[in-house]
Amino acid sequence: MATIALPRPIAPHRSPSSIGPLGSPISLDAINAQSASQCPVPVPNKHIPTCPPGPVPNNELSTPPPSPAGQEDENVPHSLLFPPDNYARLQSGPHSIYRIDAGSVAAALDHLARQPLPDPSHVFPWFHGLHPNNHIQQTFFISRRRSLRRTPACIRGITLVKADGDLTSSRLKGAIAPQEFLQFGQYAEFVEADPTEGFSVRNFHIQAAKAAMTSDIIVYGDNDVVVRKLGWDIAAAQNRWREKHDTQGHTLPEYNTFICVSPFSDFEDKHQDIVAVDSAGHPTGAVIDLTSQERAEMYAMAKSSEISHNVWLGPTPDPGTEEEHRYDILVECTDLGRLNPAVLQAIADNPDEPILQPYLDFPSSGSILAPSWSHSEADGILETCKWLYHLAHGTHPSSGGAETDDDGDSVMGDSSDYSRRNRSRPQRTILIHCADGYTESTMLGIAYYSFSTGRPVPDAWLNLHTTKRRNFFAYTSDVALLSAIAPRLLHESPVCAGKSLAEITALINNEPKWFAGIDGSFPSRITDYMYLGNLTHANNPSLLKALGITQILSVGETAMWRDGELEEWGTDNVCLVQGVQDNGIDPLTDEFERCLEFIDRGRQRGTATLVHCRVGVSRSATIVIAEVMRSMNMSFPRAYCFVRARRLNVIIQPHLRFAYELLKWEEVLKTKPGSSSEKAGVSAKRELEWGEIAREIALMNRPYAR
Repeated sequence: MATIALPRPIAPHRSPSSIGPLGSPISLDAINAQSASQCPVPVPNKHIPTCPPGPVPNNELSTPPPSPAGQEDENVPHSLLFPPDNYARLQSGPHSIYRIDAGSVAAALDHLARQPLPDPSHVFPWFHGLHPNNHIQQTFFISRRRSLRRTPACIRGITLVKADGDLTSSRLKGAIAPQEFLQFGQYAEFVEADPTEGFSVRNFHIQAAKAAMTSDIIVYGDNDVVVRKLGWDIAAAQNRWREKHDTQGHTLPEYNTFICVSPFSDFEDKHQDIVAVDSAGHPTGAVIDLTSQERAEMYAMAKSSEISHNVWLGPTPDPGTEEEHRYDILVECTDLGRLNPAVLQAIADNPDEPILQPYLDFPSSGSILAPSWSHSEADGILETCKWLYHLAHGTHPSSGGAETDDDGDSVMGDSSDYSRRNRSRPQRTILIHCADGYTESTMLGIAYYSFSTGRPVPDAWLNLHTTKRRNFFAYTSDVALLSAIAPRLLHESPVCAGKSLAEITALINNEPKWFAGIDGSFPSRITDYMYLGNLTHANNPSLLKALGITQILSVGETAMWRDGELEEWGTDNVCLVQGVQDNGIDPLTDEFERCLEFIDRGRQRGTATLVHCRVGVSRSATIVIAEVMRSMNMSFPRAYCFVRARRLNVIIQPHLRFAYELLKWEEVLKTKPGSSSEKAGVSAKRELEWGEIAREIALMNRPYAR
């Protein structure tokens, strides 16, 4: 396997990317300017980065030309709904609809999920959205090949439509509302889904509508009149869609409309595996929901753990739960939090009284900004750490100093006069928490860990991640703030009570090389042997080695190191994927096997690999998802949520083509010799179809698009 790395003079480290609204219009000038820039600055909380797509193709596009019609026709998925000869036909003028029951719906969905998807080259760039008036998108993708704008004839899906449009109850797997793909006026017709302006390769929100245009459509609901009326409207819209293409000399496959004559109770009683939300409005868990799956993965990753004696770090527990009742004091870090160590001191001063105010707040990470912070804010952080320590250890400053072990835990021997003075004080269990368990609480978590263990801030930062296995996301302002108060954290730490000022100064001055190059964020630990990061992380080899990373997989970007660093690292420990831009054109599928072999090589050697591109959310995220699918035997939707949760605040954004390639990769994995499907003697089956996955991703991204 060839490995390539190009040593260059190191560039100034810059932080990860800034926010970029999903599907927002971008000019080509902005695209090219952004492509040449380094990673933009992150913003607090979750954000959707802008991924530069690379330069506009000048000559021949890398997208393969449309396949001949015969070849596409051979790849059309077989469907139990076509031809519709086995279903009762209803006709009204030129339009026809067909009757179908619950059992046939379930069988048709199961059959479709086992059919291979068309090759990506047959459906892209059409899935990107090629409105004839969108000159930016047209120029970027099709240039002189106007035929690429045509609707592919190789797609035959199934779209379920709930007639009343209420998806909060009685929702079947993948069902959508009529207004998501139809517009009603003088007559019903398909919506114009393609954006009329701007450039985007992440138009996930239009895929459900585009899938409906290339599907047989099944309408269901408990009101027969509404179901039948909508069925006729859809049949008419399908006819208009087909006639529109006929006038352009482009013949489409014949898609049909079906109305389900079974009540929803038949699905609940006999086909629970395709019921997503029951008639009472309760999710059944039978159908994966990406938002819920991401939440479950985040909870599993960020669940509370003890970082120091009696002090835990984790997500905010649900009120009234057993988890909440485990703790005597809960300190929530929020944007509206205040520095109020006096409350903690009052609890410590009155150990025999019940805690009247167990719920406290504290400023979130990134909210105390340099250089505007005041001495009182620094004092407040130190005082908070001090009183948390004494409450956790059952001590008090007035009782004298504490003897501690290497982890900062008190040594409470019977012969100790210190022990006798503090015997009656209770040791309080404390949770430092925030909504996701890692963002807003990072600054306080690192500060307290440094204070309670006597470790310098960089060592505390690293140790909290590697030894305590905590994932966190700090901001550039946190680096500056913690660096500024680092001497006081050690000087006032009970663990350093016996150290001289010179010894403490030496600890502070012995700063590791990697610390000067971080912006706050570490690369994201996806598994023990694989990290996902950006170009800034790749440009900090000393940080990677400190994290146990000794391999780098560069996807479309090259790290810039100082002379001699590549030789010290080892050229065989660097693998470069060249010529892949984040442009919706360049494919990645052909690189999967080589990249995954390189990652597995590191795993077998007991080391970790950093997978990176420029921002660490699209090209590199695609490779990481492919590896999670392979190594953990996960479907694409589950692997997507697994990686998305562990990328922390930076939301992964593989563009449409990469996402589709990953769905095809799922087919490859499930049909390989020795796969779980082969061992079980069944054909490979997708958990979700393309339109469903894209729609869910769009819904997940909506809260973060600004």
